Amino acid sequence: MNVSEREATVRRMLERTPPAVPPDLYGDVVRRGSRLLRRRTLALRVLWLALLAAALAFTVWASVARPWVEPPSTTTPPISD
Repeated sequence: MNVSEREATVRRMLERTPPAVPPDLYGDVVRRGSRLLRRRTLALRVLWLALLAAALAFTVWASVARPWVEPPSTTTPPISD
């Protein structure tokens, strides 16, 4: 199929009348779209809440564990007179 045949086929497809859309389809689409939007909003809120909880947990752990402080030595230095 060459370019001119493809163009002719596309023109024929575009010149045809579009198929009739069922009248109840609009309501179904609106319901599905609003449901998807609510799910997406809920998922985003849960993800932000999880991120906030992780940041809070890290902050509490860091304030208790103090990973930046060198741990105390477990051996004693030799005693010399």
